[in-house]
Amino acid sequence: MKISANGLSIEVDDQGPPSGQAILMIMGLGMQLVAWPDELVNDLLGRGYRVIRFDNRDIGLSQHFDDAGAPNLAWAGLRHVMHLKQHSPYGLCDMAADAIGVLDALGVARAHVCGASMGGMIAQHLAAENPERVRSLTLIMTTAGARNLPQPSMAVRQAMLGRPDGQDMSAVVAHLQRLLSVIGSAAYPPDPQRQQRLLLAAAQRSWHPQGTARQLLAVMADGDRTPLLARISAPTFVIHGEADPLIPVAAGHHLLQHIRGAEGDFIAGMGHDLPLPLLPRIAAGIAGCAARAAN
Repeated sequence: MKISANGLSIEVDDQGPPSGQAILMIMGLGMQLVAWPDELVNDLLGRGYRVIRFDNRDIGLSQHFDDAGAPNLAWAGLRHVMHLKQHSPYGLCDMAADAIGVLDALGVARAHVCGASMGGMIAQHLAAENPERVRSLTLIMTTAGARNLPQPSMAVRQAMLGRPDGQDMSAVVAHLQRLLSVIGSAAYPPDPQRQQRLLLAAAQRSWHPQGTARQLLAVMADGDRTPLLARISAPTFVIHGEADPLIPVAAGHHLLQHIRGAEGDFIAGMGHDLPLPLLPRIAAGIAGCAARAAN
C-alpha cells in the first residue's frame, strides 16, 4: 500500500497483529521490500511480531528522483577513494527520516529495527539520531564505513557496476544472477529455479537502475559513521557472513566493538545475501535481540 512518509510516496507492506511489537525492516542498495524473504517474514510473524517492510525512496514502487539525473559513478567512485566530499541529491539521513515517516504514518511509536547492507547504514542513523523510536537494532551484513576497514576486490566492484546485456527481463535477471554469484554465499548455493523466479518477479515489479545509482551515491557521500555508533543505546545484534566479499567481515567486528553492549553472530560460509538455509538462524537473531530489549 502507498503511504505518505516524510513528504514522499512510500510503498509499504504491513503484516501481523496491529497490537504486536513492530519490526521495521530496511533493505539494501537497489533492493525492494520483496528482497526480504517471505520465509524470514513468516518466521517473525509466527513469533507474534508485526512486520513492516517498505521500498526505500528511489526504488521499487516508492517515489523516484529521476529529475535529479543519473550520477557519474566512475567520477564519484574516484572521489570516494580519494576521500573527497561527495554531492548527492539526498543522503542516508534523509532515508532514515523516511523510515521514521513510515512509523509515523502507521502509528508506531517504537519499533525493533532491522537493516541489511545499506539498510543497516540507514538504521545506524535512525538508532543514533532517534533513540526514542528504536526498541532494538539488528544490523545484517553492513558497515560503519570506517576508512581503515577492508574493501571489496576490484572484481566485486566491477560486478556491482555491471549492467544487463539487454533491456528485456531475461537480460535483467541474468545480470542479477551474475551479480549474486559474485557476492553471494558460495557455501549455500541457491536453487537456480527458485532464484530465477524470485528475481523475475522483483524485476517485473520494478527495475530502476538510475535509483540504485543515486542510492549508491548517497552511501559514498555518507562517510565514516563510527562517531555515530557511540550514540546508539538500543540493544544491538550484528549478523555478518565470514565469507562476505562485498562488505568483509571486519566491518561487522568493527560495529560490535563500537556499539555499547552489542552482541553478534558471525556465520561461516555466509556471503552478502540471505541464504534460505540460514533464515531460521537470522530470524532467531532478530527475535533474540528483540527479546533482550523487552528484558
